[in-house]
Amino acid sequence: MKLNEPVQELEILTTGYTETRLKALCRKFGGVLLFLLLLSACTPKSETVTDRAGNTVALNGEHNRIISAAPSNTEILLGLGLGDKLVAVDSISAGVPGVPANIARIDFSYPDGEVIVGLNPDLIIAAGHNQTVSGEDPFALIKEMGIAVVYIPTSKTIDSIYADIRFLGDILGVEERAEEMVREMKAKVDSIAEIGASIREKRSVYFEMTYPPYMVTIGRDNYITEMITVIGAYNVFAGEPDWFTPAVEAIIERNPDVILTMGSADSNYIFDIQNRPGFEHITAVKNGDIHTVDIDSVSRPSQHIVPALEQMARAVYPDAYENYR
Repeated sequence: MKLNEPVQELEILTTGYTETRLKALCRKFGGVLLFLLLLSACTPKSETVTDRAGNTVALNGEHNRIISAAPSNTEILLGLGLGDKLVAVDSISAGVPGVPANIARIDFSYPDGEVIVGLNPDLIIAAGHNQTVSGEDPFALIKEMGIAVVYIPTSKTIDSIYADIRFLGDILGVEERAEEMVREMKAKVDSIAEIGASIREKRSVYFEMTYPPYMVTIGRDNYITEMITVIGAYNVFAGEPDWFTPAVEAIIERNPDVILTMGSADSNYIFDIQNRPGFEHITAVKNGDIHTVDIDSVSRPSQHIVPALEQMARAVYPDAYENYR
């Protein structure tokens, strides 16, 4: 065998392999001299990055087999044109338009390491809510196996969503597309913000995320509260924690001009709100100013918050946004 023959064979075999498998191939070809000659081929290009959670992550080579563990991340990846690189997603992401119907689905609160390793991923994009209640990292063992995992916590601001898009664009080599997505998104947000800033009589809004008996709304440091501000209104619970359960009496006392809730226009949510004891005294209920916002658009911090922002703007200020396009 000529010296260059194992090199050619190795180049074929190493395509798309992880660092662990590449090292095994190096052992197969053996020989100190040959090892030195092939060292650069056996070690994929690597870089160290800081993910959106502040973790230092070593990334190896190109990322052609990606697992997404949250629908917001999946939406961004699809927007970046990387849907063909997905090999598995979380169960909710399976319903995101553009995700293949037969793609593997994984429970990322309790991920099956054997199943994940069997998919041979080179990158897992996780989210803050993937961590267990105790704060443990469900991907700890998987990371020890040499599979790169980057975390993108739930963004608290619209600017942070822009940063999430840029981060994924940077590490996946589609920086220009990421910047284009941010420009398109920012142009629409800024256009709505310009109208919102011109509104002098600010209306108060109560945004109900989930319904009784586990009623949840949003407060400060939350991108949905920022969206309410952008359209020219204010959240009646803006001074409260990020996510919390409000007392019914507190909602009635704050007397919102508008109530927004997640769901569809043909759901029973509006009827339910109208008929809650004591809610007949709320201005929004008296005036019929209760509106639904698409649950997927508003609850996922990705480029798709824009349709929700437009829905909110037209619901709260139909006259001011009548000519908005």
